[in-house]
Amino acid sequence: MLKGLIFFCCACCILILTIINLSVGPIVSGAIINSRVTMDSVTTYGNDGGTLNCAYLSDEYDKLTNLNDKQKKYIYEWAIDECKRRKGLHNMEYISFVFDVIIGFVCGLLGLLHHFDLKKEFVSKTGLIGLGCGFVGFVLTFIYVVYNGLVYTNYYDNRIYKRNSDGAFAEWKGNHYECFYYDDENPHAVIAKYSDLINKQYNYDKDLTEEFASPTSEAKYCQHEYVATNCADEENILENNPKIYMIGGTSKNCKYLYVTYSENEVTNKDKSDRFLTTLILSLFVCLANIGLALFGFLLFRTPGEF
Repeated sequence: MLKGLIFFCCACCILILTIINLSVGPIVSGAIINSRVTMDSVTTYGNDGGTLNCAYLSDEYDKLTNLNDKQKKYIYEWAIDECKRRKGLHNMEYISFVFDVIIGFVCGLLGLLHHFDLKKEFVSKTGLIGLGCGFVGFVLTFIYVVYNGLVYTNYYDNRIYKRNSDGAFAEWKGNHYECFYYDDENPHAVIAKYSDLINKQYNYDKDLTEEFASPTSEAKYCQHEYVATNCADEENILENNPKIYMIGGTSKNCKYLYVTYSENEVTNKDKSDRFLTTLILSLFVCLANIGLALFGFLLFRTPGEF
C-alpha cells in the first residue's frame, strides 16, 4: 500500500506543480513578448521566442571575416547562442508542461483506481507506465530547467543598466570614476539580466523614490545614465573630471554616479519572479518524476505490494 500511495502522490505532485507553472511560466503567461536577438546590424524577431530565425544569424555570421576573438565570442556567437536558447526555452516550456500534465493526470488516475481496489490485475502495467512516463518526464523537465537557468542568468529584454542597491553604477577613485560592473571581455556585463530584475533598484521602491527626489541627496544631482554606456568599454571613466553639484550654496563632488531612477511599476520583478518560480517548481517536478519512475519500477516488479 505504501508504494502505491507514494506513486499516487508523485503523480499528483507533478500535476499540481505543472498546473501552477502553466499559470506563471514566462513564455506561456506572455510575460516575455516581442523577443529579439541582435547580432551587430542583423536582427531577428520572434514574439515570445518561438519564431526566432537562428539559422539566418548563423548564415550571416559565416559571411563575416577578419573578426577578433572578442567580437566573435560576445557579439556574434553570443547572439547565436542567445537565439538558440530563447527558442529552446519557448519550445521546452510548452513541451515539458503539457507532457507533465498528461503524466500527472494519467498516472494519478491509475493510482487512484488501484487505491480503491479497482483493476488490481493491471498494477504491473501501471508500474511500467509510471516508469516510462517518469523517465521521459524527468528528461524533458530537466532540459527545460537548463534552458530556463541559462536565459534567466545571461539575457535580458531591455537595456537596463546594472546598478547597486542604491542606484549607483560608478564610484570616484582618486582621479576617475570606476565602473562597478565593467568586464574587459564581456560588454553585456553592464546590463541587468532577468535574474537581476528581482531587486528593488529595478522596480518601484518607496525609499529609493524619496532618496532620488530629496533636495539634499547626492542621488538627485549625480544621475548620469548616458555615461553608464561607457562602462561597457571602459572601467575608468571621466578621468580628472569629477561631477559637481550644489547644496545650499556649497559645491560638492559626486562620490557616486547614479542611473536615473523613475520606476513606478513592479513589472521587472514580476518577470524575474516568473522565471525563478518556474525554475524552482520544475526542479521539484524533476524529483517527482524520479519518484514516479522509481516506484513505478517497484510496482512493476512486485504488483502485489500496491
